[in-house]
This record gives sequence, structure tokens and C-alpha cells, in this order.
Amino acid sequence: MGTWNSRGLRGSTLEEMLNITNERYREQGLALIQKVPTPITPIKMNEDHTRITLAYFEKKSTIDYIGAVQGIPICFDAKECADDRYPLQNIHEHQMVFMRDMEKQEGISFIIAWFTNVNEFYYIPYLKLVEFWNRGKTGGRKSFTRDELSRDYLIKVNGNYIHYLDCINKDLMSR
Repeated sequence: MGTWNSRGLRGSTLEEMLNITNERYREQGLALIQKVPTPITPIKMNEDHTRITLAYFEKKSTIDYIGAVQGIPICFDAKECADDRYPLQNIHEHQMVFMRDMEKQEGISFIIAWFTNVNEFYYIPYLKLVEFWNRGKTGGRKSFTRDELSRDYLIKVNGNYIHYLDCINKDLMSR
């Protein structure tokens, strides 16, 4: 199991932007989305015990966010990538299982991927993610590229506000 020092704050910029977006959606009555806390056990604290400096992850977390949009359950994970290729090893089996189970309950599961090298954000629906996942599991490429993603799911961004509800609506219409 990894430790806090070994994983650092990967994804913290994207997560902060999503937290701002989710708060705005809540204020507007559009959605109620919560960040799922990662269960950790502190090992080392700073001198005044106000900051954890080393911890280990107690168990695998499911996904980053869970909630409801106009009564429809959703869950999603936030992923950052500094290249045009996203390695599937950064998406874990237990996350795929959780998203599959959410879809079976008539919910919506997806990933928001930020390709930081070009500053583009994508909504990747679970069904598209499964295509990439299965390809990797059956001997094909174990990553997906930005070029493989539909431009329909390019997310509009305004400052720190990520307009992903538009993509959820497109996803719902295509079902």
C-alpha cells in the first residue's frame, strides 16, 4: 500500500477546480456532488501536530466524487496527464468495478481527464472507458490518447469552473 509521501499531491489542482465547480452547482441547485475522502492513517505529524507529514492509505478508495445531478446518481474520478497518452494502469480495477456497479443502478459514471500539456479537459463516459480498458486487458495498447477522445466530450472551462454538466446531458441523450 502506498504512503502519502510517495504519492504526493497528484491531481490536487484538478480536484480543487472540481471542488469549486461542485460548490457552484450546489449553490445553483443543479447538483449535489461530494469529494470522497481517501482513508489514511497518519504516521508522522509536524511539531505542533497541525499537519500530517507521512501517512499510509488504509484501503483502496473507490472513486473521487459521488453525488446526484437532478436526481440521477453519478460518480467520477479526476485524472491528470502531462502527455497526450493516458496510461490505463492509473485506473484501478476496483474503480472500474465501482463505476460498472453505478451504471447498473442507472447512474452515470465517468472520468474527467485533464491533459495539462494542452490544457484540455475531457469527459470520458464509462462505456468509452470500458472500450479502452478491454483493449488493454486483451493485449492491445494499455493507454488511450487524447486523439481517441470525442471532441463532443471536450469540456468548456471558465477560470476555475469546469462545465461538465453539459457532457452529462449529452451522455444521457445518447442512451
